[in-house]
Amino acid sequence: MNAERASTPHRGVTVTDVDLSGADLPGMSPGLYGVLAVPAGEGPWPAVVMVFEAFGMTDVMRRQVDRMAAAGFLVLMPDLFVDGGVRHCIRATFAAITSGEGRAWVDVEAARAYLAAREDCTGKIGILGFCMGGAFALVAASGRGFDAASVNYGPPPRDLAKVLTDPCPIVASYGARDLTQQGAAAKLAAELSRQGVPHNVKQYAKAGHSFLNDAPTGPAAIRPLTAVILGAGPNPEAAADAWQRIDAFFGEHLA
Repeated sequence: MNAERASTPHRGVTVTDVDLSGADLPGMSPGLYGVLAVPAGEGPWPAVVMVFEAFGMTDVMRRQVDRMAAAGFLVLMPDLFVDGGVRHCIRATFAAITSGEGRAWVDVEAARAYLAAREDCTGKIGILGFCMGGAFALVAASGRGFDAASVNYGPPPRDLAKVLTDPCPIVASYGARDLTQQGAAAKLAAELSRQGVPHNVKQYAKAGHSFLNDAPTGPAAIRPLTAVILGAGPNPEAAADAWQRIDAFFGEHLA
C-alpha cells in the first residue's frame, strides 16, 4: 500500500465505520460496511454517498469523506471491495458500471437507503465519486434516487445520451493532462446542455487524473506511468476551485 499521511478529522466532525448489512438487499456484498462522517452541530443535513477511486478505501478517500462532512453534508462511503479486496473486485465493479447492474450497484443503493432512513438526513441525497467512482456517479445520475451528482474524472460512457435519461443536476471536473479523457468534459457538457439539465462542468488545464486527492495513491511502482498517461497526482490549486464548485452546487441542489 502506498504511503499516505494519517487521517485527522476536521474539528467537530465524527467519522466512524458503520455496518450496512442490515439493509439485507438481494445481491449485496456480505459484511458490507461504510465510512460515515457526521458534521458538527445539529442536523438534519443533506447527505452524500461517496464512491471511492479504483484503489479502494484508502486514507486519502477517508479524508475526502471527512472533508465533505466539514462542508455540512452527512456522508457515507460504502466499501465496494469488502468481499475480496481491490484485486478480486475491481474487474466486476467496472463491469457493473458498464452494465448498470450487479453487486456494486446494490451496495451503493444500500448506502443511499441507510442515509435516507436516518433522522439526521433531510431526505435530499447526492452522489459523489472519483475516477471509477466518478463513472458510478455519472451513471447513477439517472433513475437511482439521487438529487445531484458530482462526477470527478469519471469517463463518460460511449452512448452518453442513452445512459443519461432525465438525469439529476450534475457538477463535473476533469483534468486536461489526463490523456485517457480528452474531450470528456466538452462531451458531457454538450449532452447536458442539449437535455436542459442543470450542470457545472469544468476542465482544468494544469491538472490530470486524481487531482482532487491530497496525496498520491496507488502502488508506488506504477506512479511514473500514471503520471505520464494520466497526469495523475494532487493539484491543490485546481482542487480548491473544484471543491468550491462542488460544495456550492450541492448546497443549491440538495437544499
